[in-house]
Amino acid sequence: MKKLKFKSAEEKKQYLENQASWEKLKSKYQAPPTKQKSSALEYSLTPPPGREYNRLPSLSTSGNNSASLKSAQKYTGDKVLGVSIIHKSCLQPIFSQQEAVDVASMRR
Repeated sequence: MKKLKFKSAEEKKQYLENQASWEKLKSKYQAPPTKQKSSALEYSLTPPPGREYNRLPSLSTSGNNSASLKSAQKYTGDKVLGVSIIHKSCLQPIFSQQEAVDVASMRR
C-alpha cells in the first residue's frame, strides 16, 4: 500500500476523520455476511411458472424445397434520361436535357 503524504497536520487529521466516518457508514449499511453452502446454489433452467409453451413442429413441404432465382430488375421506361450525383451519395434522376445541363453547371 502506498504511503500517503500530507501538506499539514490539519490535512492529515481531516483525512483520518473522513476515513473513520466512511468505515462507520460502510459497517452501518453493509449486509451481514451469511454463510451459504455450495449445495444451496442450485440453478434451474426451466421456464418460470406460466411461461411454459409447447414446441410446434415446422411446416414440412413436399418437393425439393428450392426456390427459383428472381430475375434482375431493369428500367424499361423512357422518362428517365439518367441519374446525377448532386453531393456525395445523393443520387437524383434526370428527366430532361435542361436538368442535365443545370446539374452539370452547378458549383462544386
